[in-house]
Amino acid sequence: MSGSFMGDGFKGRRGGSGEGWPTGVWEAMEQLRGQFDRKVGPRMGRGDVRAAVLALLAEQPMHGYQIIHEIDERSNGAWKPSPGSVYPTLQLLADEGLIGAEESNGRKTYSLTDEGRGVADAAADQPAPWETQGARDSGRAGALPKAGIDLAQAAAQVGRSGNPEHVKQAVAVLEEARRKLYLILAQD
Repeated sequence: MSGSFMGDGFKGRRGGSGEGWPTGVWEAMEQLRGQFDRKVGPRMGRGDVRAAVLALLAEQPMHGYQIIHEIDERSNGAWKPSPGSVYPTLQLLADEGLIGAEESNGRKTYSLTDEGRGVADAAADQPAPWETQGARDSGRAGALPKAGIDLAQAAAQVGRSGNPEHVKQAVAVLEEARRKLYLILAQD
């Protein structure tokens, strides 16, 4: 993509995949990414992973990535445990006899044993880790950075792959989104 996309407004260029984009756009994208790349919300502890796994398996059998996805969904993106925390927890719970695993189609599906159901039932009156005050508060903050990152990635893709008309349309969409965001704050 050589030359400028939109006349003089795109004179400042940066090499590589950003060629054709104004330097100011890259600076703004880096600033946006820097703000959203930071982890938001509280870091959940090991006991929280254990409690979350037991709570989810009390509802239905699941495989490991389902568990990760469910925690992410239920916390509104505020908490997405890594496979490195979920799978060792599953192994520990299996070693303790609280869960069992059944392999089907190359996947292990985990379910509570009778002993595990007793432990899960005993904790049923306590809120699930994704329902705690810290997770709820960060859930509101966690959804916005995720949406911002997704938007920035889409804008970058249009810049890399789009033609000048695509870029012009994308700029109009982004300007409208910016105006609408400020209108949300102006409602108070």
